[in-house]
Amino acid sequence: MGERKLGLTVTITIAVLVLFGVSAGLLALDPRVTGADALRTGGLAAGSVVALYALWLNDRRRRIDEQRQEVEQLRQDLETRRTDLDRDRIADERFARAVELLGYEADQVRVGALHALAGLGRSHPDHTQTVLDVLCSYLRRPFLHPRYAADPTDESWSRRETHEAERKLQVRLTAQRLVADLLPAADDERAPAYDLDLTGATLEYFELTDRKVGALTLRYGRLFSSTNVSRSRFTGPVWLTGTTAGNGRMRGRFRCDDAVFEDRGWFSGFEVVGRTSFEGTRFQGPVKFAGGRFGAEFFAVRTSFGAWTDFRSAELTTADFTGATFGGEVLRADLRGPVNGELPPELAGTPAPGADRG
Repeated sequence: MGERKLGLTVTITIAVLVLFGVSAGLLALDPRVTGADALRTGGLAAGSVVALYALWLNDRRRRIDEQRQEVEQLRQDLETRRTDLDRDRIADERFARAVELLGYEADQVRVGALHALAGLGRSHPDHTQTVLDVLCSYLRRPFLHPRYAADPTDESWSRRETHEAERKLQVRLTAQRLVADLLPAADDERAPAYDLDLTGATLEYFELTDRKVGALTLRYGRLFSSTNVSRSRFTGPVWLTGTTAGNGRMRGRFRCDDAVFEDRGWFSGFEVVGRTSFEGTRFQGPVKFAGGRFGAEFFAVRTSFGAWTDFRSAELTTADFTGATFGGEVLRADLRGPVNGELPPELAGTPAPGADRG
């Protein structure tokens, strides 16, 4: 305030001096100039000084306001950053605590930990892939259940062991459901495609219908009861090499109708005791069923095979390829067992020798 008063006093003083100086100068230099004209000209000069001061003052005020806004914006940015750091810290603590609780013996504690992880994945999209990795890691843990015994006459499980296995199964079913819930819808183009690594996992009633998935790795897994991935879209490679669905005691079924495989689909050595269905599915990349064993019906009705397809040494008990289309080379060394329904010329003709596709 003192600085502003000083500036105003100096400006007024300069303006008065200019007023009298210009007026006196005009009167002294030009005798024809009247006093009124000289005073008017001096007033204009003095007014210019005041106007210049006003312009400088406004510019100074503008710069001060800009600096104040920059400081306020910086303060808000710092506050936002602090809030983000606090939120990330809390999220990391929640994540670490939930992972720790997964090791508890009580099944209700583990179920709560799974839901806590899923909630973290929903509220923090940057944590979603990490949460899915943890859930998949939990499902990859070794797991046995008396229903999974290959020998129907196996009665070596005690009642207590059976009860304990059933409790663990309920926790695993929760983990399976949460994995599916965290995945975006199949038709969501803007959502990221998350990867799932379920190598060697034991799954029962596994369902990924209407979901968008990146890469699905399910090598050497064990699938029991029904597995359904229908109407899902896989943007990355799918690996089910060496996976089995069902056994002599449980008749597993695999359903993959109206799905889309944008990359390769590897079903080498895939064994399904029950029904297998790829009805209406589109394989845009190469597909490999070499060495697969399909003990019941194999449905590929209206299935589109866009690239090369490998059926070498595949065992199909009953198959239906009605309306199926093949956009590339078909490798067929041996389709064992009767094939019912309309058989495409690519599968009915002479087996193609082909090279090993890996």
